[in-house]
Amino acid sequence: MECLMKSRHFHRLILAAFVAALLTISAFAQTKLLRFPDVYGDKVVFTYGGDLWTASTSGGTATRLTAHPGLELFAKFSPDGKWIAFTGQYDGDEQVYIVPSTGATHLLSRARAIHAALGL
Repeated sequence: MECLMKSRHFHRLILAAFVAALLTISAFAQTKLLRFPDVYGDKVVFTYGGDLWTASTSGGTATRLTAHPGLELFAKFSPDGKWIAFTGQYDGDEQVYIVPSTGATHLLSRARAIHAALGL
């Protein structure tokens, strides 16, 4: 059973890398690196050009989650897949933020707000 779970995780990572490669090939602007992918179910979140994007692991169009000045890096899905936590580098400061995995117009940053949103 453990071997099967590792195999599925490996296949998801390979698929995420494939999606990232396809997006890189189809980019018309200056090439920017797709980095730090994380997979949950049939979704992958990754950093491209300093912003967070999501896409289906089966391919298709990527959707931008963030477009803030500064960088968003190291995105990770929450265990239930409802939230995405990441490191935001704004104004020379690094903090942990979360956004709903469906996209949002706001970010939660302080530990108290994050705990409240996650029901902790």
